[in-house]
Amino acid sequence: MSGTVKGFSKLSKEAKIEWLANQHFKNPEKAIELLKSYWHEDAKVQKLHDDFIENTISNYYLPFGIAPNFLINGKMYTLPMAIEESSVVAAASKAASFWKSRGGFKTTVISTLKIGHVHFIYNGNADWLRGMVESNQSKFLEDCSDITANMRNRGGGIIELVLIDRSDAEPGYFQIQVKFETCDSMGANFINSCLEQIAKTLRGLISSEAPLAGENQDVQIVMCILSNYTPECIVRAEVSCPIEELEDGSGVSPSEFVEKFQRAVRIAQIERYRATTHNKGIFNGIDAVVIATGNDFRAVEAAGHTYASRNGRYQSLTDCAVKEGRFYFWIELPLALGTVGGLTSLHPLVKLAHEMLGNPNAEELMMIVAASGLAQNFGALRALVTTGIQKGHMKMHLFNILNQLEATDQERETMVRFFSDKVVAHNEVVRKFCELRGISYESFVGRNR
Repeated sequence: MSGTVKGFSKLSKEAKIEWLANQHFKNPEKAIELLKSYWHEDAKVQKLHDDFIENTISNYYLPFGIAPNFLINGKMYTLPMAIEESSVVAAASKAASFWKSRGGFKTTVISTLKIGHVHFIYNGNADWLRGMVESNQSKFLEDCSDITANMRNRGGGIIELVLIDRSDAEPGYFQIQVKFETCDSMGANFINSCLEQIAKTLRGLISSEAPLAGENQDVQIVMCILSNYTPECIVRAEVSCPIEELEDGSGVSPSEFVEKFQRAVRIAQIERYRATTHNKGIFNGIDAVVIATGNDFRAVEAAGHTYASRNGRYQSLTDCAVKEGRFYFWIELPLALGTVGGLTSLHPLVKLAHEMLGNPNAEELMMIVAASGLAQNFGALRALVTTGIQKGHMKMHLFNILNQLEATDQERETMVRFFSDKVVAHNEVVRKFCELRGISYESFVGRNR
């Protein structure tokens, strides 16, 4: 059992690693060697990584891949994707190539507002409170003017401030809901700073005005925080083509493909078990680009899943239709992204990813990310309703299995050729590998259990 430690964050990096290795590993020297092997050879770059979070001891690598051939609003993009899951980049690339010759992705940013709240308890007269907040709109904005100055110069700032009465759900519970335009910044720190100032102003106004009106002047500020649910920061991406152009060599006719595809989407709209996996596949594509561009994939996913439940049940984020012989497939979802601030100007690969995309602004990045999610979902559904998901997925997984087996380059080439027309199964790969090396399958499996 490991021991406890006091003042760990104040220890040097070397001391942290030494404590960790001695407390948690049977072979401390090997653990230390492994951790240090992932340090960047450039000390300045490593220092950047060390400062991103507290108690950094090493770097955790994700594959950084690219998905070319994305035609979005008439412009070609190569998408950076940071993800560990087999087949995601391949599926996105394949879908992008398929739609490139069919008009590509059409994307639109519908709105870009973000929301934050001052959550507080007030047990006085709700009508007086509402009137007081409305009559002091200019005071709230003026008190935030130092914080909002730079954002206002860029065309953003506080857009709306309203009182919301939630005392029906919790006694005395109110919110000041504030809507923000944060331009090319994701804006979390900006929003939270404004909310904390608004809370101070609220407390001061109640303290000064409530006694004059004979009202209760006791207010408890519970918290001031942005919401990661951004139903007014919405982007839409769509692909479409004549039904007959959906022929892809899978052996399924275009008309049968459309029928099965529509039914698959419908199932994801009515069955939450399927909807969860369906939307997870969408976020395979979205998260990979969000991570590569230094944005918060956890916030993006939280907003997306909440949005998927906005009608009272959890359902698909994508939809499809056929109109006058033409197939349409689209996604609409909230995406709060930034292209300035945070890691975007610090992390070398994040900066590279933005340059790869042509240094997009926040709205353009929203459209790119939405297209990546739609492409991923199309690729997954196309596989599911035609050849099945495992054929393509397990072919990519073959490389992982061969790496686990420590296959040589020659052995890898032989195995890839052998499984080129077969569905990959772990046991079959191991069995063929043992045959290739001339060893007993049973004894090999027994040794490696």
